[in-house]
Amino acid sequence: MDRTERLIKKLPEQTAALIHNPSNIFYLSGYTGEGLLLVARGLKAVITDFRYVEAAEKQCPGFEVHAISAGVSHVKLAGNLLEKHGIGNLLYEDNVVTVRALRDMEKAMPENMTYAPLNYAVEALRTVKDAEELKAIRHACDITCQAFEYICGYIKEGMTERQVQLALDYKMLELGAQGMAFDTIVASGENGSLPHAVPGDRVLRKGDLITMDYGAKVDGYCSDMTRTVALGEPSDKLREIYNIVLRAQETAQAALAPGKVCSDMDKIARDIIADAGYGECFGHSLGHGVGIDIHEEPRLSSRSTDVLAPGHIVTVEPGIYVPGLGGVRIENTCVITETGYEALCSASKELRIL
Repeated sequence: MDRTERLIKKLPEQTAALIHNPSNIFYLSGYTGEGLLLVARGLKAVITDFRYVEAAEKQCPGFEVHAISAGVSHVKLAGNLLEKHGIGNLLYEDNVVTVRALRDMEKAMPENMTYAPLNYAVEALRTVKDAEELKAIRHACDITCQAFEYICGYIKEGMTERQVQLALDYKMLELGAQGMAFDTIVASGENGSLPHAVPGDRVLRKGDLITMDYGAKVDGYCSDMTRTVALGEPSDKLREIYNIVLRAQETAQAALAPGKVCSDMDKIARDIIADAGYGECFGHSLGHGVGIDIHEEPRLSSRSTDVLAPGHIVTVEPGIYVPGLGGVRIENTCVITETGYEALCSASKELRIL
């Protein structure tokens, strides 16, 4: 059963789902252009405009492709299709559609149409990756790891964070990435205390720790990896912090398995860091799902009651961030298997001295 049919099977009789989220549209149909997706029993349609008709017809076999025209908007065209098929109930993505857009939709649709939230039904399907998705993510992770080996031989004292970022990004493209999974983070020295630091003009110096958080995108799917390296010998304090984070990362990663509760995975790493005296310096969750989007469900957080299952892909990325000193984060992307997990990032996590 294909992805769209899995969604349709969950829909009540005489009910359609209107998809606005581009990631969900891509997941269900393979379509990468602008527009909407409308699905129901006996109805699978891409609603777009002239610019994307040919691409949609190539990317979406089995879908009708409809183009808007003067005076007929995307939602008006969707309403016409619903009326034609005798469908009076519509589920929409209330996490995407604005209040104004919903009002416009209600004006454009048939008067007797009823509306209800789709309640993340597509995102729920996306949490478990199939073989095709895993292949793409594995390829993206391989590119990410190859880029790490390259950048470790490229970094030199006197370079800027921005130069390292550009080199990393270019290398991933050269290795076959279709793009970056997200904006590459390079944080050196005291900037390492910023979990989402923006690479800038800071010059790399001897003794710096350099945190690089980045990923490639392949066939629409993301990878996510973080490594922290040292430019020359780091201070004893920075080395201590590194070893604590490494122990937290490896211990939490080793605990991954189907049936495990996500909050328990977070607690494993958090307790190690807290027991070492750095609990207040680890303020984000342990990890998150990865797929078409860089942040997906399930979340390895202290508040998540989700249970890991085979096919889930999650990151494990504890960190310690000390203002004025710097920080360390180490991250792997892992897939949950039938018996445990597999780390998809092969790059060594031991502290590398450049």
